Amino acid sequence: MLKYSRIVGTGSHLPEKVLTNADLEKMVETSDEWIQERTGIRQRRIAAQGETTVDLAVPAARRAMQAAGVEPDEIDLIIFGTCTPDQIFPNCGALLQDRLGLRNIPA
Repeated sequence: MLKYSRIVGTGSHLPEKVLTNADLEKMVETSDEWIQERTGIRQRRIAAQGETTVDLAVPAARRAMQAAGVEPDEIDLIIFGTCTPDQIFPNCGALLQDRLGLRNIPA
């Protein structure tokens, strides 16, 4: 019998620091209007010094498990996609797996 993967819950987490377009106006020659017209961006979140991608992923993963109503021992697989990895090896999925206390699953 084939087993199929499915997403049963999602979670997110944002860094606390907010950088607004007004903040950027003080740093570089730009304006809120110029940025919004070209990008639609009003503000962005900035990770704290030393805060890693995996640091942000841990609370997001816990929220996803809570949303799905699953316990850590029910997780079969971790898929971790990012364009900003903490390091090359071990990968972020393996680091997240360790931080969540998950064992014996692919990550």
